[in-house]
Amino acid sequence: MIALDLTIFWETRMNFKNNLRWYIAGTIFLATTINYIDRQALSVAAPVIRKDLGLSNEQYGWIVSAFLLAYAIMQIVSGSVIDRIGTNKVFCLAVSWWSIANMLHAFGKGVWSLGAFRFLLGMGEAGNYPAAMKAISEWFPKEERSKAVGILNMGPGMGAIIAPPLMAWLILSFGWKAAFVLTGTIGFLWLLLWRWMYHPPAEHPKISKEELAHIGQEDDENEPVPWLHFFKYKQVWGAALARFVSDGAFYFFVFWLPSWLADVKGFTLTEIGLFAWIPFVLSDIGSFAGGWTSSKLIASGKSLDASRKWVIWLGAIFVVPVLGCLYIESPYWAIALISFALFATQFKQAALFTLPIDLFTKKNAASVWGITGSAGSFGAMLFTPVIGWLVDTISYSPVFVIVAF
Repeated sequence: MIALDLTIFWETRMNFKNNLRWYIAGTIFLATTINYIDRQALSVAAPVIRKDLGLSNEQYGWIVSAFLLAYAIMQIVSGSVIDRIGTNKVFCLAVSWWSIANMLHAFGKGVWSLGAFRFLLGMGEAGNYPAAMKAISEWFPKEERSKAVGILNMGPGMGAIIAPPLMAWLILSFGWKAAFVLTGTIGFLWLLLWRWMYHPPAEHPKISKEELAHIGQEDDENEPVPWLHFFKYKQVWGAALARFVSDGAFYFFVFWLPSWLADVKGFTLTEIGLFAWIPFVLSDIGSFAGGWTSSKLIASGKSLDASRKWVIWLGAIFVVPVLGCLYIESPYWAIALISFALFATQFKQAALFTLPIDLFTKKNAASVWGITGSAGSFGAMLFTPVIGWLVDTISYSPVFVIVAF
């Protein structure tokens, strides 16, 4: 019996050593989950905060835009910084920064103070995805990267699943100010895990020679270059344009779904906590399915180019049925359509988000991803106050049309 137990322990240990990269991916997934819990905390609390502070939908839209403005600017900055000083240090700084910024929301008194705190939150959270993508480029061979990105990209959905019931419970139990303080502490707990888990592959004390050989160390000799250099590539412009016109659709659901459920469907805060997380379960499934599909297409003989584009186009087309929300009275059928739209959106993003690390070396992965991510955030930033204005002056109907197309 003892010998059997030791055999199982040794096999498990060896399995850990030969699959360390997937544990790294899991740790990054947790960071992205926390990132989106803190990001969506305001959207869940929005119906309560708007009533408490007397904010209009348009004012709320400007507060959200302050986050996206900082997020857009800092993705470019953080991408370049990460490529120069490393994933580990920037991840630690980013998580500490956004956790503190999230806590500061408790001191919000109106549009300007909440806008300032959202701006600070955006500055910190902008480091998450470029750092995560660089880590994936360091730890995974190209044929596995879309799977790893699919796992990483389940983080937004998981954060959005956890945030509504968690924030609803915290607000009902302690008030909305305390809810921000309590959610802000989660990031510091993650830092303890990150500091223990992460090292570059060649320096990791627990990695096996087999896994290190499987990952490969190509392109490590190349030095990072200034981010402006990448604008001469049409591939960067193409990926950036795709993000610019489409990221706003996902952010609409992240930032406005609780308000839509409250304003249009008459949901209470308790009902928002019970139902607003459901679409994001489907978004997580879509993210994993998109990464898996792209990898399977490559394994079946499709080129890297074709496999990514098939996934992107299929996902984009299947967002369109969300227009049915304009004609359905039942809030539950509407949630089902939104769930399908988020599945399709994240199915697409699993491939779209992988493009920068497909096209450029791991030394420059964060810089290129920062450029494309920044384009997406600028697009969402411009769209968000438009949403608020349309909701206040017309309705949510034109917003759903824009999101679909």
